[in-house]
Amino acid sequence: MTWLVTGGAGYIGAHVVRRLQADGYPVVVLDDLSTGDPGRVPDDVPLVEAAVTDRRAVGRVLREHRVGGVVHLAARKSPAESVARPNWYHRENVGGVAALLDAMSGAGVRRLVFSSSAAVYGVPAGSVVNERTPAAPINPYGRTKLAGERLIRTAGGADGLSWLALRYFNVVGAAAPRLADRVPANLVPIVFAALAAGVPVTVTGADYPTRDGTGVRDYVHVLDVADAHAAAVRRLCTGPPTARVLNVGTGRGYSVLDVLSRIGAVTARPVPYRIGPRRPGDPPEVIADPTLIGRQLGWRAAYDLTDMVASAWLAWSTPPVPATPG
Repeated sequence: MTWLVTGGAGYIGAHVVRRLQADGYPVVVLDDLSTGDPGRVPDDVPLVEAAVTDRRAVGRVLREHRVGGVVHLAARKSPAESVARPNWYHRENVGGVAALLDAMSGAGVRRLVFSSSAAVYGVPAGSVVNERTPAAPINPYGRTKLAGERLIRTAGGADGLSWLALRYFNVVGAAAPRLADRVPANLVPIVFAALAAGVPVTVTGADYPTRDGTGVRDYVHVLDVADAHAAAVRRLCTGPPTARVLNVGTGRGYSVLDVLSRIGAVTARPVPYRIGPRRPGDPPEVIADPTLIGRQLGWRAAYDLTDMVASAWLAWSTPPVPATPG
């Protein structure tokens, strides 16, 4: 069965493509390449340059490649950018889900893995969140992810869709230099960029009610995230129809200072930092409860924070091999 991976030229998507290939699934990638890198897509994987909001283009790919299921990762993903451009985020993320579902319905494709986010939880009352924790996103990005889940649930009821939405937490690491996350938008690449520039990292808040005053988050290796997608694909291929949201995390939290310390140990370069103000809406501590995904898919995280940082640093500090023309 062929699987379409939207956003398959992106950081997480490229790892998912390789994981599905390793399991023997034929894969086709659809990516508008606005942030994706075509060099991340294996030579033997067809790459269609198109936006997921283009229903006709998606429909052609589904029919021409005889796609049996979709892993949908294509989306805008910056909370800060979403605050500045909320309408655009709604058009891109929610509109992308709507167009995809319409194209899938027309092509008779009934299996979907949706890339969701822990951003749907917003500022939870407790530090550990499970799938029953109320979803109350605090920024447009999180709200578009929750809206996407709800659209999928509605389509599932109307079209007999079998689907799994994976709410993953803070993704770190890389399998190879070409696949590295080189955009300094998340903590680890931000620290790497600061080390390269010789400037201190700004820690946003050190007065939270946590063990060292800095925010605590659940970090998960990108290879574990790719494995979770592969487990979801296997479940949709072999099990009865399903409709679930599942957390993808380790169940363990690390503070910002924990991460800086681990980066310093891995790189042998102490990380200078300064304390800045809190970011509005940042919760003190958010950790995944991964019990349900373990029970439903037999998945659990295999890598720890040192593995994540070491693989990310190796990939970041190694120049990627240029893609071969043609």
